[in-house]
Amino acid sequence: MKFDILTLFPEMFEAVKQSVIGKAIEKQLIQINLINIRDFSKDKHKKVDDTPYGGGAGMVMMPDVVYDAYSSIQNKENAKVIYLSPKGKVLNQEKVLELSKQEHLILLCGHYEGIDQRVIDEIVDEEISIGDYVLTGGEIPAMVLVDSVSRYIQGVLKQESTQEESFTNNLLEYPQYTRPQEFMGLKVPDVLVSGNHQEVEKWRQQQSLERTKQNRSDLLE
Repeated sequence: MKFDILTLFPEMFEAVKQSVIGKAIEKQLIQINLINIRDFSKDKHKKVDDTPYGGGAGMVMMPDVVYDAYSSIQNKENAKVIYLSPKGKVLNQEKVLELSKQEHLILLCGHYEGIDQRVIDEIVDEEISIGDYVLTGGEIPAMVLVDSVSRYIQGVLKQESTQEESFTNNLLEYPQYTRPQEFMGLKVPDVLVSGNHQEVEKWRQQQSLERTKQNRSDLLE
């Protein structure tokens, strides 16, 4: 999987290149390329935004600068271009699995009051939001998308690691425990140390149902 990320702040993405994602990069299972949109400004001060037509607060990223940055990406004929925006459809597990089947994703990170609509209409295939709130830019949503999608690339995680977790079968994950068996007077549930695998599975299923009912009853619908 190849990720090309168009951003004004490429240094922010050093955080995502750690842990599991970092190991996946080392194994060449995924590739992350950062394109600094500001590098394509024709202004001597590297200006990338201007005031919005029609008035209003804030600034809007200029279409020509964004388009030139996009045009610099090689071999993008089969890539899917995603604009991270609060106006997009909310990212969920179904969309994550769908995107993990792509070979090349181009992620466009907006800033300020957003990006001139003309370049969005020209190059973007889909707008995606990570929730019903507004952030200062698209970099954090892009990191969320890279992290969530990369987990489903073959070889990044053990297959069983993604089979029993939250949102699998529309249920939240059951609680997990490890050593020590007693902590601050609290003991691990007896069923988990019983050695009875059938009872363990039954307990986990029950816990998943209860937690889903309590925290995300909409998933059960």
